[in-house]
Amino acid sequence: MNRFVIFFMLVFAFPMLFVACNKGPGEGGTSTIQGYVKLVHHPDDDYTLTPDTMAAAKTDVFVVYGEEAYFGNDVETNAEGMYQFEYLRPGDYTVFAYSTLPSGEKVAVSENVTLERGLVAQVPTIYIHDGKAYGTSIVKGRVHASYYHNGSYRGEGWACEHRVYIRREGEDIPFDDTRVGPDGYFAFQKLQPGSYEVFTVTQDFNEVPEFVYQDITIDEAGHVYELGEQFEVIINV
Repeated sequence: MNRFVIFFMLVFAFPMLFVACNKGPGEGGTSTIQGYVKLVHHPDDDYTLTPDTMAAAKTDVFVVYGEEAYFGNDVETNAEGMYQFEYLRPGDYTVFAYSTLPSGEKVAVSENVTLERGLVAQVPTIYIHDGKAYGTSIVKGRVHASYYHNGSYRGEGWACEHRVYIRREGEDIPFDDTRVGPDGYFAFQKLQPGSYEVFTVTQDFNEVPEFVYQDITIDEAGHVYELGEQFEVIINV
């Protein structure tokens, strides 16, 4: 074969071979990314704020190839919250799903994984929120009552069904109210960090109502805050 032809083939074939052997992350390989997405549900009346998790079915999951600026592919989780990205080349990948804040804003929750040729890489479980109570806290308190009738003492006990109010510091109007349970407890839920005033009604022996207050500051989300002391009220029956 002509030396010039051989040289020409080597000059142009070698770079193509080099590119083919050094492809980065992306499709066209034999590796698989696999993982699960779980939804963290914050139920109402959960004073412990212990979250319940469930499979995040029919949730979109995205994969980014290496350092690319945009995701390369997306899939939907099955009924068990599982997803798979198949036929990938070795390299570094980022997998993410969207979580919803109470404001409605969506943020990406991501995990990084490195793939080897022909293997299945298991991604740590991705936990997302539905925005209903994530990022909020609970204020909890108790009301104790002394009961009177026509000025005569009738006993005492927990102020079941007594109404309690809450307002933001510096505001005049309460934004929520609730009733005391049989055990004397009440709770205001899904509160953002900030300063609040909790108050309820007491009466004097002439049945004249007045308010009693307690202040509380929520410093961070995801906690149960208890008032410093229980409310002591007088109720004329």
